Amino acid sequence: MNKRIIIYILGWVLIVEGAAMQLCTVTSMVYGEHEGLYFLLTGAASALLGVLAVKVKKPKKMVLYQKAGFAATALSWILLALVGALPFWLSHEIPSFIDALFETISGFTTTGATILTNVEGLSHGMLLWRSLMNFLGGMGVIVFLLALIPKLGGQQNIFLMKAESPGPIIGKSVPHMRTYAALLYGIYIGMTLLECILLLFGGMSFFDAINTSFATAGTGGFGIHNDNMAAYDSYYLQTVIAVFMLLFGVNFSVYILLIARKFKQAVKMEELWYYIGFIAISTLIIGINIMPIYQNAHDSFHQSFFYVASIITTTGFGIGDVNHWPTLSKSVILIITFVGAMAGSTGGGFKISRIVLLGKEVKKELKLLVHPRNVRVVKMDGKNIDHNIMRNTSVYLVVYLSIFLISFIFVSIEGRDLITSFTSVAATLNNTGPGLAEVGPVGNYASMSILTKFVLMFDMLAGRLELFPVLLLFIPTVWKKA
Repeated sequence: MNKRIIIYILGWVLIVEGAAMQLCTVTSMVYGEHEGLYFLLTGAASALLGVLAVKVKKPKKMVLYQKAGFAATALSWILLALVGALPFWLSHEIPSFIDALFETISGFTTTGATILTNVEGLSHGMLLWRSLMNFLGGMGVIVFLLALIPKLGGQQNIFLMKAESPGPIIGKSVPHMRTYAALLYGIYIGMTLLECILLLFGGMSFFDAINTSFATAGTGGFGIHNDNMAAYDSYYLQTVIAVFMLLFGVNFSVYILLIARKFKQAVKMEELWYYIGFIAISTLIIGINIMPIYQNAHDSFHQSFFYVASIITTTGFGIGDVNHWPTLSKSVILIITFVGAMAGSTGGGFKISRIVLLGKEVKKELKLLVHPRNVRVVKMDGKNIDHNIMRNTSVYLVVYLSIFLISFIFVSIEGRDLITSFTSVAATLNNTGPGLAEVGPVGNYASMSILTKFVLMFDMLAGRLELFPVLLLFIPTVWKKA
């Protein structure tokens, strides 16, 4: 394994994180808060260590194969979380380091699960850091590095992007890695700015608008008010947020095709139509089901649309307590928690593309039972799907279910009710954030035991990095010299 290049990448990760923290330093200075000192010192130390890692023992070859690429990505995210937790802990705004680490992992993985019982008690710098973690984690720090560092942007480092990009679509066919990564970030930042402008037009303050836009873009769901998005009692603001949650849940390849004026190719993407179908059907079912509670169609469908957008994109924003909703509505929410957004988006979950592929594979097998001599292949967007992609999708399902069941057993040791235990694992592994019962939109994870928090932190990292990069770290042979 090329350990030198791994250290080189970790160094750049520290530099980027240290630089990002200075935005929070400036914010604290603007609001006259002393907490900016912790960002200044932590960020400076992080950047200094990063520069040393980059300059000392430079790698001779800037080539990463799959094993090293996956390991570098997983280690980068762990390092991000460990350093990112320090301002919370050193300032005593989150006194427990484990809780600070939980909040930070939740932020960077765009899960949005929180241990805070009083979000509004945080300083402005800390609030911005939570939202900024959502933003950085949404598109990915490694993707940012690929766009930033010429030496890393070569085609041979596709494994870095594969390890960080959600879904089974990214492959070796992606041309000009650095250009592609830069284009992704350009679209990402552009959409974030557009949302921010629209929120400002709706009367939201600049600080609230930038935080909300960061958290929406990363589909992270960290709000800066105790009642989350219910603090903005405006149909306009809540609708803008809901629409942008759905837009960030779309495969960014669709936007790239639209920019290239390949409109027909974009519109013909099967996964996009399944995504729209899931949203429409779920919104309709929940909207009708909760109508007796809200007593008018407008409020019912507004609530339904917002929550479907929030959960299927795994953002986790809330505008009320869904625990009092009928069982059918809560069941639909739980189902779309697992479904997740499109591959290649900032959303989490199992991904619609995988569900479609597995459904087509089942259909193919059923037809082969009836006509065993026929030769059938699975197709997506009119193209034959490579056998390796189907194999990887099937293996992913097995590993996903295994991690879910093992995590559920460990979390159940604490003795909480079934719904809380089940949905806390579902919400963290799928990077959704809020579950149901004690961990619902108006609840939090503060009272969970240390064991449970460590299990859920692992689930958040595993879910964001598509399982395998994190699991790879536990295989001893990975660290042996090739």
